[in-house]
Amino acid sequence: MSTTKMLETVVVKFGGSVLENEKAVDQVASLIKETKAKGVGVVVVVSAMKGVTDQIMALSKKENPEIEPHLLDELLSSGEKTSARLVAAALASFGLQSVIVDPDTPYWPVITDERHLDANPLVEESRAKTKQLIIPLLAAGKVPVVCGFLGKTVGGKTTTLGRGGSDTTAVLLGNCLGAKEVILVKDVEGVYSSDPDKVTNPQFIESLNGEEAEMLAAGGAKFLHVKALRYQSSGLRIRVTNLEKLDSGTVIKGELSPVQVEILGERVSMITFVGLNPEKTESIIRAAKAVREAHGDLLALSLEANAAIFYVGGGENVLDSVHKVLVEDKIGKAVSEFPRLSMITVKGAALETERGVVQRITGPLAKASINVYGIVTILSSVRVFVSAEHSERAYGLVREAMMGSAEKRGEFLSK
Repeated sequence: MSTTKMLETVVVKFGGSVLENEKAVDQVASLIKETKAKGVGVVVVVSAMKGVTDQIMALSKKENPEIEPHLLDELLSSGEKTSARLVAAALASFGLQSVIVDPDTPYWPVITDERHLDANPLVEESRAKTKQLIIPLLAAGKVPVVCGFLGKTVGGKTTTLGRGGSDTTAVLLGNCLGAKEVILVKDVEGVYSSDPDKVTNPQFIESLNGEEAEMLAAGGAKFLHVKALRYQSSGLRIRVTNLEKLDSGTVIKGELSPVQVEILGERVSMITFVGLNPEKTESIIRAAKAVREAHGDLLALSLEANAAIFYVGGGENVLDSVHKVLVEDKIGKAVSEFPRLSMITVKGAALETERGVVQRITGPLAKASINVYGIVTILSSVRVFVSAEHSERAYGLVREAMMGSAEKRGEFLSK
């Protein structure tokens, strides 16, 4: 492995909508020259030009609807390869030495599993390749121009990282390089309080933490693909901005937590409202307030067309408190309480992108004849409610079930 001293580095990723014409590509080259002049190493990551990947996908499917995924990955890679060469040519015209880095070159650093069309980077393998191959280029004063979205298996096959894969490439390389910042250059100046095309008076957001960014991205915001956040390391800033000014935009700080399994120390009650009056459902807010007034902690809420379930931690006479609201506001027919439950929580980085997570949690409980009284999922958090009598055994089964995938990635903690 190379012992070349690591240079303070930034990774700058340019989205396909940014690389729209000759003027934009020249502006990209100018920005890279300005950034490099500050005495830092610059790694450039590029996407395919806007619409190119979709065109290749559509044409490939039209020619052969049953095209094999590994062949489709090879075809899709041509978009990023073209962008890399365009940017490299522009950099040369600005007097910069660049090196094209794609899976066909000897400098390729992104190693993945064999899941074609949605591959996952192998972090330690990619880190080793990055140190061996990319850092010497930076030390020599060159600008690596890396194809985003693409990967390569240990066996040498080209893969793609799924939608938004260039973001993933940039953040992964920032992690592997120990970079101070990853700058994602898009066609917007940063992140807003909501989609500017769908709401009035959206507010610009200067900063987000990792969890906030994940929830927004997983909920449909287009500024960053949620998968990329999985590879953000401690101390690595992600900046979302546009071509006008690289040091502006929205900054994302703080990596996502590793996978954790927790059990709540206090007992939980399940409060169930039935026969809800659809014209009075706003009074559920009053019922939630009544929980707090009874010193209870509303842990989760589940709503149906004519019913609602509150999962409440602690409290004193919570049933009586919420029953008063039921009677006074006439929001439903009756309310009941099941008081002896425990809450087990599974949460962690990009948990919602893993297939079959809920089944992996609940399957072992069903085999052990442990009844699940409720399950609530919110993005990368799954909360399971079981009888307090079986809580310790349930916790052990859930922990064991989740270790399989998480510990392979070095992402498991328990509390």
